[in-house]
Amino acid sequence: MASLAYPPKPVPGDRIAILSPASGLPGLLPRPHELGLERLREHFGLEPVEYPSTRTMGSTPEERAADIHAAFADPTIKAVMATIGGDDQITVLPYLDRELIRANPKPFFGYSDNTNLLAFLYNLGIVAYHGACLMTEIGRPYALHPLTAESVRAALFTSGPYELRAAERFRDTDRDWADPATFRTEPDSQPADGWIWHRPDRVVEGRAWGGNLEILSWLLMADREIARDPAVYEGGVLFLETSEELPSGEEVFRILRNMGERGLLACFPALLMGRARAWSFQRPNDPEAKRRYVTEQREAVLRALAAYAPDTMAVFDVDLGHTDPQLVVPYGGSVTVDGPARRITVTY
Repeated sequence: MASLAYPPKPVPGDRIAILSPASGLPGLLPRPHELGLERLREHFGLEPVEYPSTRTMGSTPEERAADIHAAFADPTIKAVMATIGGDDQITVLPYLDRELIRANPKPFFGYSDNTNLLAFLYNLGIVAYHGACLMTEIGRPYALHPLTAESVRAALFTSGPYELRAAERFRDTDRDWADPATFRTEPDSQPADGWIWHRPDRVVEGRAWGGNLEILSWLLMADREIARDPAVYEGGVLFLETSEELPSGEEVFRILRNMGERGLLACFPALLMGRARAWSFQRPNDPEAKRRYVTEQREAVLRALAAYAPDTMAVFDVDLGHTDPQLVVPYGGSVTVDGPARRITVTY
C-alpha cells in the first residue's frame, strides 16, 4: 500500500460527480435522488453531474467502472459521491484502472456496498470518506439532519481536526420512498444513550480502516483489497458497522472470529463500532426486539475482542453507519480515540 494522502477539496461552485457504482436505484425511486441533487446545489453550493449508469438499474460492472473512470479523469470534477449502496460492487473492482485513479485523486463519499471502493482507494493511497450517500443522507426525508450536514460540510470543504459528537436522538426505521407523504414530515426518532466505552484507558491515534462488516467479509472471501499481511494495518483505528440486512449476533461473531484468525483484529488498538441498525422492512422489530438485537451484537463483538484482541479499546453506538444521523469517517485518514476524555476526533 502506498502512503496515504488527502486529495484536494472542492470549493462551493465546483462540480461533483454523482455515480451509482453499487445500484442504480435512482431510476426506480427518483424522489430522494432529486432531493439530494437539489440540496447539493442549495445547501452545499456544488453542481452535481450524473453519468450514464447513475439512474440505470442492472447496469453492467463494465458500465459502472467506465463512469468511475470518467469522473476521476475529468479535471473539472472535484469530488465524487455515490447515490446509494447495493450488493455487487465487488464485481466492478476487476475493471477499475488503478493507475488512472491513482493519478487523479479526488474525495469519494459512500458507504455500505461502497466499502469496496473505499478499500480500493485506501490501497491506492487515497484518503476517502465513509458516509454521505446522496439518496440516504443528502436526500433524507423532510430535511437534512443538522449533525449529518455539519459533518458532511466539514469533510467536503475543510482540512483538519473535527470532533465527533454523539447524537441525542437517532432513527433506524424508514418510510416508503415511493410515498410522497414520506418527505413532508420529519422522520420519527428515539432517544440515544450516548457512546458506550470498553477499556477506555488510553489514547489511540491511527489511520481509519474498515467499513461495512458484511462487505469486508465478502472481500476476505474473494481475496480482494484486504492485505494478506495484517501488519499493513498495525496501529490503526478499526471502524465497523452493519447494514439493514441485520446480520445475527452469531454471524457478526463469526466474521470477526475469521478476521481474528487472520490476525486482523489484533492489529487495531481501537475499534469504533457503529450504532447497530435493528429494523428493516423485512424485519420490522418492535422496541424490545430491537434492544435484544443491539445487545446481542455488542456481546458478539466483545466476545471476539476477548478472544483475539483483549487489549483493544472499543466504542459502541458511534453514529457512522446505517442509522440517522450519520457522521463521516475519513477512510485512511487520521482518527484519535481519547479514552480518558471520552472524545473521538477525526481529521478531514
